[in-house]
Amino acid sequence: MTPRRKRLAIVAGVVVALGAATALVLNAFQSNLVFFFSPTQVAAGEAPTQRTFRLGGLVKAGSVERDGVEIRFIVTDTAREIPVRYQGLLPDLFKEGKGVVAQGLLGPDGVFVAREVLAKHDENYMPPEAAEALKQAGHPGGQPQSAPTLQTGAPR
Repeated sequence: MTPRRKRLAIVAGVVVALGAATALVLNAFQSNLVFFFSPTQVAAGEAPTQRTFRLGGLVKAGSVERDGVEIRFIVTDTAREIPVRYQGLLPDLFKEGKGVVAQGLLGPDGVFVAREVLAKHDENYMPPEAAEALKQAGHPGGQPQSAPTLQTGAPR
């Protein structure tokens, strides 16, 4: 093999290796993306059915039911409602009528099975995604007003 062909073979090998590395990084990045959806978007079928995503809005007043460590509640954007099931400890600041973001999967029965629940930090804060969803639904409280610090519920 001539020196020129050796150099071409090395360059081709490096290009193939870089392409493979790029493909692996992009695949890992895409599989770790978690998108936010409002109850209206979930009801419209815009949310993925086989992938984790975040559901955000307000905890509907009177909807929280506890059965041991399992908690059921409804997330609403005042236009639509999605039932949520969560097993574990909720953040201390989780309350009815307040902002919440739950991360998990939508079950075939239409119930969102949360693996993690994020609650507001103080009296004024609402997660930006939830505030935007409420604003789009015409709810007057859809404006975040303080630093984006969330308290999380520890998954079990």
